[in-house]
Amino acid sequence: MTEMATATATQPKALHRASAWLHRRPKLRLGMLLGPPMAWMLVVYLGALTLLFLTGFWSQNVLTAEVQRTWGLENYQEILSSAAYRTIALRTLGIAFAVMTTDIILALPVAYFAARVARPTTRVLLLLSITLPLWSSYLVRVYAWRVILSGTGLLNWTLGKLQLGALDIEYSNWSVWIVFSYLWLPFVALPIYTALERVPTSYIEASADLGAKWWLTFRRVVLPIAFPGIVAGAMFAFALTLGDYIVPILAGNTLFIGNVIYQSVGVANNVPFAAAYAVVPAVIMGVYLIGARKLGAFEAL
Repeated sequence: MTEMATATATQPKALHRASAWLHRRPKLRLGMLLGPPMAWMLVVYLGALTLLFLTGFWSQNVLTAEVQRTWGLENYQEILSSAAYRTIALRTLGIAFAVMTTDIILALPVAYFAARVARPTTRVLLLLSITLPLWSSYLVRVYAWRVILSGTGLLNWTLGKLQLGALDIEYSNWSVWIVFSYLWLPFVALPIYTALERVPTSYIEASADLGAKWWLTFRRVVLPIAFPGIVAGAMFAFALTLGDYIVPILAGNTLFIGNVIYQSVGVANNVPFAAAYAVVPAVIMGVYLIGARKLGAFEAL
């Protein structure tokens, strides 16, 4: 009994000493807390990206379709020299930029009204209407827009009733742009709303007291504080458009970078070329992040 009591009394003391020892070493505590998830990210995420980049230097046997682990630049040379692959990359980049710009323009006034003007009940209804489409299937929303934009769909029916003629945008880049803008709008609006909600009301009141008009207040006070949220939302729309390969086929009948990668892996089994072409959106996103960092978008995050 005495030995058990002594052991029981010793355990809290040992735990107290270990706790005190860790308390004096905050960097060690931080390392123990973040070490396992950071190690997992390094192994899984960065390791996968590194393997993807290295696979692009391999080749495929023309006769057997097997992957040959012989190093070369043939895949990257084909991407750079082929006008078709350059056109696909530029098309993807252009529509991604158009979708990002459109969603920012649409999301800013709605998010500002919800964050700064609307009453609590109206704010809840607005946020619910923004997030409600996310509760339905991705494919259901895409097919719904196919019906709306078809030649006999709701859009042309409405234009006909208004005596405005008809629009032939079914299975076009216009259709892809509209569907993408709709799909990613919640991912842009919510970060912007969160950023606008954090703008101190006293800043806006001080700007008004100094005689600034609403546009000057928005440009000089609100926009700089909300800029990180705008960049975060734009990043979602830009990156999701770059990587998508379903909408270009279902809504536009065209090819994006994702479609070429899918066909190279799932149809031709040319994994090295798919890996090389997958580096293109990774490089584009890297340039985007570097540009955002240069603009100071991450300083307030």
